Amino acid sequence: MDAPLDKVDTTVVGAGVVGLAIARALAQAGREVLVLERGSGIGQETSSRNSEVIHAGLYYPTDSLRAKFCVEGRRALYHYCEERGVPYSRCGKLVVAANDEEVTALEALHRRALANGVEDVELIDRSRLEDLEPSLTGTRALHSGSTGIVDGHALMLAYQGDAESAGALVQCGAPVVGGTLGGGASDGGAIRLRIGGADPTEIETSLLVNAAGLGAWDLSRTLAGLDPSTIPPRHLAKGCYFSLTGRAPFRHLIYPVPPEGGLGTHLTFDLGGQVRFGPDVEWVDEVDYRVDPGRGAAFYAAIRRYWPGLPDGSLEPDYAGIRPRTYGPGEPAADFVIQGPRETGHRGYVALYGIDSPGLTSSLAIGDYVARLVI
Repeated sequence: MDAPLDKVDTTVVGAGVVGLAIARALAQAGREVLVLERGSGIGQETSSRNSEVIHAGLYYPTDSLRAKFCVEGRRALYHYCEERGVPYSRCGKLVVAANDEEVTALEALHRRALANGVEDVELIDRSRLEDLEPSLTGTRALHSGSTGIVDGHALMLAYQGDAESAGALVQCGAPVVGGTLGGGASDGGAIRLRIGGADPTEIETSLLVNAAGLGAWDLSRTLAGLDPSTIPPRHLAKGCYFSLTGRAPFRHLIYPVPPEGGLGTHLTFDLGGQVRFGPDVEWVDEVDYRVDPGRGAAFYAAIRRYWPGLPDGSLEPDYAGIRPRTYGPGEPAADFVIQGPRETGHRGYVALYGIDSPGLTSSLAIGDYVARLVI
């Protein structure tokens, strides 16, 4: 006779910024929550390899989940950071048209931002641009006053603290290596999970939320009983960042008019003032965080379209991130994929795929959305 399994009401797989926000929302709604993270600590993959930007909601198709969650999440995030003492700066952003040909795209971006409900956004002319940032070169710009930056790790620690205060348990070094989605009368629809790591075990859970980021696809494929047609394709977009030696003469985040496949090689800085540029876009087949110094030449060319004064030899390879996407090169950008029980075909399984930018900004809104799906 098999030994009885440890039972937990709700299991969230993935302790990145989105997984922790979901765990927080579910725990605060009264559910018993266990968070399983394969890494040795929280937020070691996508959540710690991004620009840490609080996005306003300029770019995303109106009525998409990206647009809705970005705007809702950004409003909630500023309030949350203020309330919980998470370091942030509402520094604003300029999206710069380098020439007259890009002005049409900039105007379309402005219309989309307004349709998405973005506040504090306006088109400005060359004279105003020069007043705001004298070192920039551009024809016109879109000024977004509600864009900012945040200490991403401090934010995740705050989410974790909230979840644990509501009774959740976060367990790192605990990869899920397989499982079975129940569904018959004999098992009541319970889900069994096999957990690897230093102390392998099995558990039974009533609700499983797959917020595993890059590993979301692998987790779903290991679950016996899941219809494989519910799993979307996975594509990996690698983005490299280069840091600036010395300081840049800018007070705002600086973005070009967005090209296909990304937001362009933009200038951001952290709360300590360290300036970085990126990410670029390279479609890859495997997760590899090495930065090829040879990619720096393209960075100089892209940056000098809006900052001609970038000094030679001032860029150094910094870090890279891998963005999990459900669409590939040459395909139109797809929305976030958040499958509730109706879409997964199992009343106890929720799966999230392709949660890249603006995932950090959207995290509180996504957490609330998932909680509403299952409560």
